[in-house]
Amino acid sequence: MNFRRKNREELDLNLTPLIDVVFLLLIFFMVTTTFDRETQLNIELPQAAGEQKKAEQVLEISIDSSNRFYINQKEIVNSGLETVKHAIKQAAADQKDMPLLISADGKATHQSVMTVLDAASQLGLVNITFAANEPKPPVQK
Repeated sequence: MNFRRKNREELDLNLTPLIDVVFLLLIFFMVTTTFDRETQLNIELPQAAGEQKKAEQVLEISIDSSNRFYINQKEIVNSGLETVKHAIKQAAADQKDMPLLISADGKATHQSVMTVLDAASQLGLVNITFAANEPKPPVQK
């Protein structure tokens, strides 16, 4: 009787094909994913009659119905006074005479508009206007 043990080869799991497949999947998902995210603010302006004024370079601050602030279409992180002040100062590039246009949604709170006005006055900006839609003419019968 032969009770000698045979030397068995150790089994190896080859991970190279698995890694290749994972890299191919990664490349596939990177190519098919779109990274460009277009957003458009949905602001319903209040109505007011008055003269229309156009400026070449204007700093636009938008406030949506959820009281989120946007400076030149870029959202501000939070609605605190210091954050708004810092964002306005950065966007205005220390120009005290730059016109400021406030586009507040009709459903935005009064406090959010006052926060923008307070931040602008603390920075010395005095050329401030509000955006509004012209009222619709009454329908004549």
